[in-house]
Amino acid sequence: MKIKWLYLLAIILILTPITVHAEVQTPMEKLDDISDEALQMVKFHRYEDAKKLLDYFSDQFTSVSGREQPLSMDEVRIIHTSHDEAMEAAVSPTMNHEERINRLTKFRLVIDAIVTSHQPLWTEMENQIMTAFTHAKVAAIHGDTAKFHSNFNNFLSLYNVIYPSMKIDVPAENIQRLDARIKFIDNYRSEMIKNEESKTELEKLDTDLKNLFANMEDDEADPSLWWVIISTGSIIIMTLSYVGWRKYQGEKEIKKNRSREHKD
Repeated sequence: MKIKWLYLLAIILILTPITVHAEVQTPMEKLDDISDEALQMVKFHRYEDAKKLLDYFSDQFTSVSGREQPLSMDEVRIIHTSHDEAMEAAVSPTMNHEERINRLTKFRLVIDAIVTSHQPLWTEMENQIMTAFTHAKVAAIHGDTAKFHSNFNNFLSLYNVIYPSMKIDVPAENIQRLDARIKFIDNYRSEMIKNEESKTELEKLDTDLKNLFANMEDDEADPSLWWVIISTGSIIIMTLSYVGWRKYQGEKEIKKNRSREHKD
């Protein structure tokens, strides 16, 4: 009877959904929400409301910085710089709407990169960035100067949006390699069209960009989730092992009793 109950317990553990309870929101996560709200205000042309949210963010960040979680000097500098650019976008009387959105998006991605340990939001811009770069590369191959310049400028604009958040998540040597390739292509644009050897730089940059996003996608799942999975799996394995051992012992005892009966 006990063995049946142990089997039932194991089945229940296998079929029961794994639930990870949401933790209480941290101060940095609240700042992340504020940055998102500021971006939404700008999208709806509510620039004054965006400014108020950015002011509130600044006040809250001053009290949180260095208390809730340690931030490196580089991270603090990146946050301040992107915040200043976002504030300028909110208060400028002449800046166009697209540039305002780009600056608030840049700020939003920076805060997310600080808060998020895996799959940061900036990686979701992969398709836009790779599409713009691919169009530039194809234009260069076909010798279309105008399209190459237009698409490469579009690529640079998008790359600039994710650049500060990349610096938080990506090793410095990888950033430096990308910077060197992009700067070379930007400085020698005319060569990209005329010189076949120079076009190999476009292929190299294509590979580096794909590796950049691929490496970020390879991030493992949330460690707390793995802990739940491993713990639950361990319980199931231990339960099934115990059930199997008890069954073996029972069968062994039955055989022993039968052997005694035959002798008698």
